[in-house]
Amino acid sequence: MLIIGFDGTEMSPGLASLLKRIQPAGVILFARNIVSAEQTYKLLKECQARVSTPLFRCVDLEGGKVDRLRNVLGPAPSAADVFASGDRKSFRQHGRVIGANCRALGFNVDFAPALDLAFEASSTVMNSRLVSDDPKQTILYAREFLTGLQTAGVLGNGKHFPGLGEGRLDSHYDLPVINKSWKKLWEQDLVPYRTLRTQLPFVMISHAAYPEVTGEATPASLSKKWITDILGKKIGYRGLIVSDDLEMGGVLSAVPIEQAAVGHIRAGGDLCLICHREEFVTRAYKELIRAVDADRAFARRVNESARRVLSFKKKNRQLARWASPPTVGTIQRLSRRLWEFCEQVRLEAIHQQETT
Repeated sequence: MLIIGFDGTEMSPGLASLLKRIQPAGVILFARNIVSAEQTYKLLKECQARVSTPLFRCVDLEGGKVDRLRNVLGPAPSAADVFASGDRKSFRQHGRVIGANCRALGFNVDFAPALDLAFEASSTVMNSRLVSDDPKQTILYAREFLTGLQTAGVLGNGKHFPGLGEGRLDSHYDLPVINKSWKKLWEQDLVPYRTLRTQLPFVMISHAAYPEVTGEATPASLSKKWITDILGKKIGYRGLIVSDDLEMGGVLSAVPIEQAAVGHIRAGGDLCLICHREEFVTRAYKELIRAVDADRAFARRVNESARRVLSFKKKNRQLARWASPPTVGTIQRLSRRLWEFCEQVRLEAIHQQETT
């Protein structure tokens, strides 16, 4: 029930021991872990060799600001840039190109796209990661992007539920408090999740508070009302629910890492994302075990999510499959295709501006 990050670009004795001991659901790599295509593929293979079930081999790759592979394959265009082209085929191609790049390096999960609405309040924080303040337009892009990822054999994710579009603070460092009514959230920010609920393999929960809905300043990632009552029951989402990184200031400003992990699962989450420090991974792991031993209700909650994760892995057989090891020729083709797509997007955006 943990997806973990770590330092380093190769397998170390410490990482090997950690993986064997906790048997995580997945690993997530960042730019700090990625030197080359061959090295990345090998590192993911070595992680899998120490875990008994197929790993979620995760990366954040939206394009633009959020692009962990730019130093290996070249920069991918942002969601906003692709959306500005106005071409639905390009929206799908965006997902397909990014998915092919992920798959070639060994990844099977991309934590993208962002479904937050591009309101003015969050413009300095979210910037080119978002496509529109209109939920219908956001859905149009996201549906095509997700289909493109799926075509490439990569699972996508909707984030950051219930929506960071009105957030003025960066949840990496602070807890955004979004004072928005339930009615407006339901009619705006939640529409992409309501519409795409059957197409999202994962939904990622934000570290933002919505006091007009919950009556308190608890992050959504720790809120049973948001995760179980609204996402699960009212919206009817049946995929896997993952926290945003529990090392982020938006949640650690409220509770320590141990309570964050237990709180997310207790609220109805399935997977805890802990992206960096081994100490935090170990502390969360030990506290989850302690809480299971001490609390029967929590033990039932953990068993429910553990079954969901294992069932999901069994159903999605592509998780256990690997592309062939990347060759120089493969990387050159992917880089060329990515460059050509960037040029296509640039020219389409110019044409769109000229016609409007």
